[in-house]
Amino acid sequence: MTQTDYIVIQAKEDGVNVIGLTRGNDTKFHHSEKLDCGEVMIAQFTDHTSAMKIRGKADVHTAYGVVSSEGKD
Repeated sequence: MTQTDYIVIQAKEDGVNVIGLTRGNDTKFHHSEKLDCGEVMIAQFTDHTSAMKIRGKADVHTAYGVVSSEGKD
Protein backbone atom coordinates (compact mmCIF):
# COMPACT_ATOMS: atom_id res chain seq x y z
CA MET A 1 0.00 0.00 0.00
CA THR A 2 1.33 3.43 -0.93
CA GLN A 3 1.38 6.36 1.47
CA THR A 4 -0.27 9.47 0.02
CA ASP A 5 -0.43 13.00 1.36
CA TYR A 6 -3.76 14.61 2.22
CA ILE A 7 -4.58 18.20 3.01
CA VAL A 8 -7.73 19.64 4.56
CA ILE A 9 -8.99 22.98 3.26
CA GLN A 10 -11.47 24.93 5.40
CA ALA A 11 -13.07 27.94 3.69
CA LYS A 12 -13.21 31.14 5.75
CA GLU A 13 -15.36 32.98 3.17
CA ASP A 14 -17.74 32.15 0.33
CA GLY A 15 -16.24 31.40 -3.07
CA VAL A 16 -12.86 29.86 -2.13
CA ASN A 17 -11.42 28.16 -5.23
CA VAL A 18 -9.37 24.96 -5.00
CA ILE A 19 -7.58 24.11 -8.25
CA GLY A 20 -5.70 20.85 -8.89
CA LEU A 21 -2.61 20.96 -11.15
CA THR A 22 -1.26 18.01 -13.13
CA ARG A 23 2.11 16.28 -13.09
CA GLY A 24 4.26 15.87 -16.16
CA ASN A 25 6.14 17.96 -18.71
CA ASP A 26 3.35 20.57 -18.90
CA THR A 27 1.52 21.70 -15.77
CA LYS A 28 -2.20 22.08 -16.48
CA PHE A 29 -5.38 22.64 -14.51
CA HIS A 30 -7.31 19.38 -14.23
CA HIS A 31 -9.91 19.96 -11.51
CA SER A 32 -11.48 22.81 -9.58
CA GLU A 33 -13.92 23.15 -6.71
CA LYS A 34 -15.59 26.14 -5.10
CA LEU A 35 -16.14 26.16 -1.33
CA ASP A 36 -18.40 28.38 0.73
CA CYS A 37 -17.69 29.66 4.22
CA GLY A 38 -17.35 26.81 6.71
CA GLU A 39 -17.13 24.09 4.07
CA VAL A 40 -14.27 21.63 4.34
CA MET A 41 -12.58 19.65 1.56
CA ILE A 42 -10.15 16.79 2.02
CA ALA A 43 -7.77 16.63 -0.95
CA GLN A 44 -5.15 14.07 -1.91
CA PHE A 45 -1.97 14.35 -3.94
CA THR A 46 -1.97 11.54 -6.52
CA ASP A 47 -0.13 10.31 -9.60
CA HIS A 48 -2.05 12.97 -11.54
CA THR A 49 -2.10 15.83 -9.01
CA SER A 50 1.22 17.42 -8.11
CA ALA A 51 0.05 20.79 -6.77
CA MET A 52 -3.01 22.69 -5.62
CA LYS A 53 -3.78 26.37 -5.89
CA ILE A 54 -6.15 27.92 -3.34
CA ARG A 55 -7.75 31.33 -3.91
CA GLY A 56 -9.64 33.10 -1.13
CA LYS A 57 -9.55 33.04 2.65
CA ALA A 58 -8.97 29.51 3.90
CA ASP A 59 -7.06 27.46 6.44
CA VAL A 60 -5.03 24.63 4.90
CA HIS A 61 -4.20 21.82 7.33
CA THR A 62 -1.23 19.63 6.36
CA ALA A 63 1.06 17.15 8.05
CA TYR A 64 3.43 20.10 8.52
CA GLY A 65 0.97 22.45 10.23
CA VAL A 66 -1.71 24.96 9.29
CA VAL A 67 -1.29 27.69 6.67
CA SER A 68 -3.83 30.50 6.31
CA SER A 69 -4.39 32.23 3.00
CA GLU A 70 -5.55 35.81 3.33
CA GLY A 71 -7.41 36.25 0.04
CA LYS A 72 -7.77 39.69 -1.55
CA ASP A 73 -8.78 42.76 0.44
